[in-house]
Amino acid sequence: MLIRHRHSIRPSEITPEKVFRNRRQLLRDAGLAGSGLFLAAGCAAEDDSPELRKLDVKRGSPFSTDESPNSFEDIISYNNFYEFGLDKSDPARHAGKFKPKPWTVTVAGEAAKTGTFDFDDIVGPHDIEERVYRFRCVEAWSMVIPWNGIPLGDMLKRFEPTSKAKYVAFETVVRPEEMPGQRRRVLDFPYVEGLTIEEAMHPLTLMAIGVYGVELPNQNGAPIRLVVPWKYGFKSIKSIVKITFTEQEPPTTWNLAAPREYGFYANVNPEVDHPRWSQARERRIGGGFFDEKQPTLMLNGYGEQVASLYEGLDLRKFY
Repeated sequence: MLIRHRHSIRPSEITPEKVFRNRRQLLRDAGLAGSGLFLAAGCAAEDDSPELRKLDVKRGSPFSTDESPNSFEDIISYNNFYEFGLDKSDPARHAGKFKPKPWTVTVAGEAAKTGTFDFDDIVGPHDIEERVYRFRCVEAWSMVIPWNGIPLGDMLKRFEPTSKAKYVAFETVVRPEEMPGQRRRVLDFPYVEGLTIEEAMHPLTLMAIGVYGVELPNQNGAPIRLVVPWKYGFKSIKSIVKITFTEQEPPTTWNLAAPREYGFYANVNPEVDHPRWSQARERRIGGGFFDEKQPTLMLNGYGEQVASLYEGLDLRKFY
C-alpha cells in the first residue's frame, strides 16, 4: 500500500493540544466555526463535526508510557479507518456526517447476560482512566496517544462469560450512507476482529471512549473502540456495535482478506516482516519525514506485561 506521509514538520513545530483548543475557541468566538471556514486538523472536511464533550477522567494509569504524546492534531488527522477511505487523511475528511449518538452495542454468545445495551449501560458505571500508550501500525509508523477509557476486562466481566468463552469477537457498524469507504467494497464489511479471552481480560486491554480528555472524534472510532497496545493497530477495532463470546477462533477482516500477510494474533514483532516491507524499524509520526527510524520493540515494548500470554507459542508462526 502506498503511504502518503503528510507530516514532515519537526516536533517543536507541532501545535500543542492546549493551543489547538484555544485556537478552536477563538475561531468559534469569531463566528468562523459555523460558517464552514474552520477546517478541523488543518484539512478540509465535508462538514463540521460537533464539538467533542469533555470526559470526566478520574485517574491515570500505571501502564502509561513516560514518552511524550503526539499532538491532538496528529492523532485526529493521520490514521487508518477504511470505512471512510484509504488515505490516512480520509477519515478526518469524510467522517463529519457520521452519527455516533445514539449508540447501542449487542452482546451475544457464551455469556449469561446477553442482549442489546445502550452506550451508557455498556460503559458505566466505571471510572474513566487516561492511558498513554504507544500505538504501532503495521505500515511502520507509530504514535504515542493518551487514550481515555475503561479496562475491557472489567466491562466483559459484567456479562458473565461462561467457561466456553475462549475468544471475544468484535464487529464495526455498517452505515455506507455515512461511511463512504464502505461503498467501495475494498474490504468485506462489516469489519470484524477478535482476541483470545486471556488477551481480552488482560488489564492492558482498553475499551476507549476518548482521547486527550474528550470523547472520541468520529475519525478515531467514535463512540467506542478497542485499544490493544502490544498489537498492530488494525486489531484495535473502531465504532463497535457487537461483542460476541465464542468457543472457536473468530474470523478477522485482514486475515480473511490477506491471510499470508495478516495473522490472527498480529502481535508487534520486529522479527516477522510483512511480505512487502520490514517491521524492524518504525517512524514516529510528528517528526520529519527524513528523521531516522527507531527500532521496533518486541510486543511494542509491553513484553514484560504480556509475554506470559504466549508461553509455548511460536510468534513467528502464529503472527
